Amino acid sequence: MADNYENLITRIAEAAGITLEEINRRVEAKKAKLSGLISKEGAAQIVAAELGLSLDKQTVKINQIIPGMRRVNLTAKIIRQFPIREYNKNGREGRVLNLVIADETGNIKLVLWDTNHITLFEEKKLQQGEVIEITSGNLRNDEVHLTAFSDIKKSKEKLEVKEMPAGSNISIGTAPDKRIEQIKAGERARIRAVIVQSFQPRHYETCTECGKKVLQKEGSEDYECATHGKVTPKRRTLLNVVIDDGTETIRAVMFSDQIAKLLPEGKTPEEITQIDVEEIIIGQEKYFTGEVRTNSYFNNEEIIINGIEEIDLDKLIKELETRRG
Repeated sequence: MADNYENLITRIAEAAGITLEEINRRVEAKKAKLSGLISKEGAAQIVAAELGLSLDKQTVKINQIIPGMRRVNLTAKIIRQFPIREYNKNGREGRVLNLVIADETGNIKLVLWDTNHITLFEEKKLQQGEVIEITSGNLRNDEVHLTAFSDIKKSKEKLEVKEMPAGSNISIGTAPDKRIEQIKAGERARIRAVIVQSFQPRHYETCTECGKKVLQKEGSEDYECATHGKVTPKRRTLLNVVIDDGTETIRAVMFSDQIAKLLPEGKTPEEITQIDVEEIIIGQEKYFTGEVRTNSYFNNEEIIINGIEEIDLDKLIKELETRRG
């Protein structure tokens, strides 16, 4: 994507003290020398190496993270902490902790696999709301993963970034632009498409602490969460639609936070009906970002939407011109 390339050459120019125009010239020369067999990003990485720069050792902002980076060093605030989860894969047992971290440029998922790192959170030495420094994180599928060779510690730096309450639908990091015919389960993607079909919206009650679905106690007006006991529930909405980008169609699943982006001011997801969906939502064209997964019931792929953007025609034209160049 054009944004990845612009971020990369900006970092190179700043580190080397060279103008963007000069970096661009060197990148084009390197591409020409290699007969166009590498991407602009790949050529820029070679130019950086020739300038004696080790980008993997630099501390970057979240919006500067690009595919292909081997190591990621970040300073960011923990805005969401999920429960520690146990797993058993191929006979190997372990634990994993998922976080969402953010700086002033964006947010990204952080995955901890090492017992020592996870223990820091169990013992409250690190927790949600604190700013951390990450060294030697691995970039996998637009997520930062920490292994035994990575380091995480509390930072003295202050970041004015809001935390995310439990149950919030978070749009994490960046995702490559793809056509529906190109996407596969397990990938993240951003798709420009039109909503062509919808299904009945489903409203349900959730726990305000953990965001999980809660049920009303039999013979009572109270709602109970399996983890947090009696709670005052928050109503949320789930909506399934079909989006079409001209190559194929795919079922898209979205929750309240994203549905709200498709509604006019004064209309909330918790009150919409099927008629509202047909009159307001069908026909809208947007950029939809999300995780692609296989729906085991229907045995086909669907995308879980965690980001919806307006189509900026001026920006789109600029990107097309950049790609042609």
